[in-house]
Amino acid sequence: MASRKEDAIPRILNRPRPALKVSQDLQKLMLKMKGESMSADGHSINYESLKNSQTFQECVNRSRELKGVDVNGLDPDQKKAFFINVYNACTIHGLADLDTLPNSVLEVEQFWKKTAYVIGEQVYTLDDMEHGVLRGNRPHPSSDKPFFGTEDPRLSVALETVDPRIHFALVCGAKSCPPINVYSEKNLDYALNAAAGNYLDSEITVDVNKREIMLPKLLQWYGCDFGETPEEVVRWTLPYVSDDKAQEMKTLLESNDQTDKLQIKYSTYDWQLNKATKH
Repeated sequence: MASRKEDAIPRILNRPRPALKVSQDLQKLMLKMKGESMSADGHSINYESLKNSQTFQECVNRSRELKGVDVNGLDPDQKKAFFINVYNACTIHGLADLDTLPNSVLEVEQFWKKTAYVIGEQVYTLDDMEHGVLRGNRPHPSSDKPFFGTEDPRLSVALETVDPRIHFALVCGAKSCPPINVYSEKNLDYALNAAAGNYLDSEITVDVNKREIMLPKLLQWYGCDFGETPEEVVRWTLPYVSDDKAQEMKTLLESNDQTDKLQIKYSTYDWQLNKATKH
């Protein structure tokens, strides 16, 4: 018997899956790809092997589901994990999808401005995900204006505060970028601490005799995320380096004066593609 129109409640059979479910599937596929086509430390990728793998095709298909997800209902940790994973998947997807692999990601015209996924009916480029969402709508290092404008619908997705540790989780495709990992909201704090520690302890060098601390380039580009001065940036890193190195850095900071000034320098960033010829 036909019911009246106003009494009928549609039983929708093709609702989009929740954002976290889609993200979790992408996480699993990223882990599988890491085992098949990436080095054990996550620093290099065999893009040729990856591109021809069934796992990569599954990841491409799964990424299409992002168009139907709703990210507005995620809490900050869920959103952070979601966009870190999606950013890294989009980077790998964008490079593997190129007809010819470049020697450097800088050779790909406006890679971070043009490489994008549709997420919940909005287009998010890699830059949008990093600066607009994960950095809480802070300006791009080359700008002084908030990344999303006041009328941008994606502004509602932006995190309210920036967690500087994200910089050690995002993979840009270069050899100097952090290794690839997969993040879950359940172990996010531990995983980001580990990512920061692994990266900073291996990249920061200290020369006590020269009174010199060499920091990775990321801390210069995004210095405002870590502190207002180079000295504050150095202090931010102390919990993430070995005890011996931290003590040397503290000693140099505490004895810093105009006559024997501490030199804080930044290493050169290696933009060569993080590709491996063999796996």
